[in-house]
Amino acid sequence: MLRRVDPRRLIRRIDAESEHLTRRIATVFTSRLHDERTAAWLGVCLGVSFTVAFVTGLVSHFMQHPPSWMVWPSRPVGLYRLTQGAHVICGMATIPLLLAKLWTVYPKLWQWPPIRSAAHAARRGVVFLLVGGSLFQLVTGLFNVNYWYPFPFFFTVAHYWTAYVVFGALLIHAADEWAKVRGLRRPPPPYGPSRRGFLATVAGACGLVAVTTVGETFTPLGDLAVLAPRRPGTGPQRLPVNKTALAAGVTRGTGWRLTVTGAVRHELSLSLDDLRAMPRHVVRLPIACVEGWSAEATWAGVRLRDVLRAAGVEDDVRVRVESLEKAGLYRTSQVDPPHWHDPLTLLALEVNGEPLSLDHGYPCRLIAPDRPGVMQTKWVARLEVSR
Repeated sequence: MLRRVDPRRLIRRIDAESEHLTRRIATVFTSRLHDERTAAWLGVCLGVSFTVAFVTGLVSHFMQHPPSWMVWPSRPVGLYRLTQGAHVICGMATIPLLLAKLWTVYPKLWQWPPIRSAAHAARRGVVFLLVGGSLFQLVTGLFNVNYWYPFPFFFTVAHYWTAYVVFGALLIHAADEWAKVRGLRRPPPPYGPSRRGFLATVAGACGLVAVTTVGETFTPLGDLAVLAPRRPGTGPQRLPVNKTALAAGVTRGTGWRLTVTGAVRHELSLSLDDLRAMPRHVVRLPIACVEGWSAEATWAGVRLRDVLRAAGVEDDVRVRVESLEKAGLYRTSQVDPPHWHDPLTLLALEVNGEPLSLDHGYPCRLIAPDRPGVMQTKWVARLEVSR
């Protein structure tokens, strides 16, 4: 026969076991570094770093994948270099900060019972999204910076949409924990050496990661960029390369011509000698990539607007630049009026005083101010004009 269970006795037993488990947990996590004040300070720092990463990440995404109504300016020249460098460096420096925060609040994961009410379940759900999403963003971002993709999904899309989940959960969590953050305004109790040392160690770790990464975009510190997969001045013609000609399936063939077609008064078919016969211009522009590295170089070639004017285009047209590369998400790019009108935008034939190497886009590549590196199309073979 089944014994009848007294609900009140069962509840008392669960409460007793919960209290016993809570006491045991308290004996394990005895460090003062697990207190709410330390967690709140780390949370404020994480809020700042995640906000910087979120805003600069949106800039990066919309520069690479602009909606039809959005047109980015060509100046300032180094805007993308600044924002994407800040995005990657801030993300890298956030890794030790997040690990410290998770260690500080780790005892809360063992609270019992795990769910006490509907409101408590909602709070834990938000925390789950925040922690899981943050780890996903930082781990996959680290893989992307190092050009390693062990996952089946497309990094850019996943990184973009997860950013909204993480930032939304961060805002909700911050609002829920605001009372603890406001408590930081009150004079703190005397800090023990362990707490000061812990916070100083976390700050030092974040600073060390930043210093050993920032050189990938800030050339004077290039020698310190031991954590960066690309460094300024390293590569063929003293310029890093992400995708080689071999990887793109491009070879040095003969008979290359640049065609200009579409919404033009007359189509053009220009040889390399034809381009070299046009007025030559020299500009100093950076290549800035989504992985965070950037490097400045001296480029020489023909202004894109001169070629388009020779074809008789209207002032408001858009230009689709196509590469010899047969496949790939970024084998083409679009150049809007602010960029092709800019005198700094070139069909480059030389870099750093030498004809382009095949890895840098021989015989002709696009170079323009304030554009992501994937949109500085290499091995240009066709310009298609549209209204």
